[in-house]
Amino acid sequence: MKSLTLRLSAVLLALAATGVAQAAKEDMDVARLTNSLDQLSGDPSLGAYAQAEQARARDAVNQLAQARSRDRAHALYLAERRVDLARATAQLQDAQQQINRLDREHDQIQLDGSRREAEMARRELERQRLQYQMEQEESARQLAAGAEATAQAQAQAEQAKKVAAAQARVANAAKKQAELAAQAAKLMRSQMQQGDNGSSDKDQGK
Repeated sequence: MKSLTLRLSAVLLALAATGVAQAAKEDMDVARLTNSLDQLSGDPSLGAYAQAEQARARDAVNQLAQARSRDRAHALYLAERRVDLARATAQLQDAQQQINRLDREHDQIQLDGSRREAEMARRELERQRLQYQMEQEESARQLAAGAEATAQAQAQAEQAKKVAAAQARVANAAKKQAELAAQAAKLMRSQMQQGDNGSSDKDQGK
């Protein structure tokens, strides 16, 4: 009888130890997932993104903490996937913001380059105009003296072609600058609309 009692006590102790170990493991899973979410929300780069997904992940972790033994495996799987999804969504949104910033910087660089090209073309046009004026004056003096009228006329025609080419470059540069400015304005309007839509989604997620 005493031997049976001892064996029964040993079995009960083993079962109790198993239950304690299982409970400790469950607590560790909840703590691990909660810590992962805390790190995400506290991340200075990612914490502000995926607010709705973070909230759903915390709900899933809370459900895991309250799950019964038979439902625990499924609850753990859902909680882990929710946490992974929250982090992946935050990383995606952060990457999109960086891409948008780089696009804006690229457009600004192109616009600045177009402005520089237009300014250079204007200076070249002014130089050509002054040179043309000087040659016209010289041609007038030569014509008045009756010297080399035909050669000077050809020079004037060539210079006129140069001036026309410079004017065409100025026109093309101005057109390119206007197109880039229109693209930049369109991009800013699109980003503002996306920002408004993102704010609405965050509000709905809350």
